[in-house]
Amino acid sequence: MSELILVRHGQASFGAESYDKLSDKGVEQVRILSQHWQALGERFDHIYSGTLLRQRETAQELLPLVEGEPTASVQLTGFNEYNGDPLIRAHLRDMREAGDLSGPAQWPIQDERLFQKIFEKATARWIVDDLDPRDDIADFERWSDFKARVYAALDEVMARHGSGSRVIVSTSGGVIAMALQRVLNFPDDQVIATNWMVRNSAVSRIIYGRGKLSLTQFNNLAHLETPEKQQLITFR
Repeated sequence: MSELILVRHGQASFGAESYDKLSDKGVEQVRILSQHWQALGERFDHIYSGTLLRQRETAQELLPLVEGEPTASVQLTGFNEYNGDPLIRAHLRDMREAGDLSGPAQWPIQDERLFQKIFEKATARWIVDDLDPRDDIADFERWSDFKARVYAALDEVMARHGSGSRVIVSTSGGVIAMALQRVLNFPDDQVIATNWMVRNSAVSRIIYGRGKLSLTQFNNLAHLETPEKQQLITFR
């Protein structure tokens, strides 16, 4: 059997000019994971990531663990996270058009609790195809298209690497949740619920082979569970 090791990127830069970059804490989270695996003698055969900066930066910290000393991860756009901004923009536009002015006064949203509340409402509409980008929302991806590209990327990697291969995939929470759906066949609303649970630098593992997929680990944070490191555990 072969193994996919799905790593969620370290903490990104919420509220900064560019979210798509690891924060200092995010870099530390992933470095600790790399050191943890090195101490255990873990080795991997291949490493993939999406093309997003935070995913590539996470993969970069894990390269010393990969056979052949690669200089970078293999990048597949199928492992990119869905873009939440267009979903939120479409939802807020609909709120305003319905006369609901309770949305945030500034963009991007700085308050994490308010952001999460609005994001959850937007994604709940997104998965049932109730969000219409119309002509005023750019870079909008349909839920069905997101699912199709994640499934395709997983299938591509598994087709490339069998015979007991161990493959790291540096990606994001939504992609990891979708990968779990691919294995466990749970409904779409549970993909989003699972997405909210995936923590920064957490590890999930899927074994595959002989036409079978099995989940063996989800959201593991053994590298951060000592008392002096627990303050590094984050969701966003």
